Amino acid sequence: MIQINSEQQVLQEGFQILLSSLEPSKFARFCAAWGASNSDYLKTKDELFAQESVNSLYAKISDFQALKPES
Repeated sequence: MIQINSEQQVLQEGFQILLSSLEPSKFARFCAAWGASNSDYLKTKDELFAQESVNSLYAKISDFQALKPES
């Protein structure tokens, strides 16, 4: 049996890929631009970050920046 993901699942997976691939400021800019469209950015944001705290996000940002090559 073929399982088809819902639109919300596909969007959430896409956001997770962007979040792990983009530096935080670019991800925020993307979200702001995407939020200007007809989609419900606030609902998606709440779902994406439901398990996050300021400390966990800070740790992820710090880890990301540590892996980023110096310019």
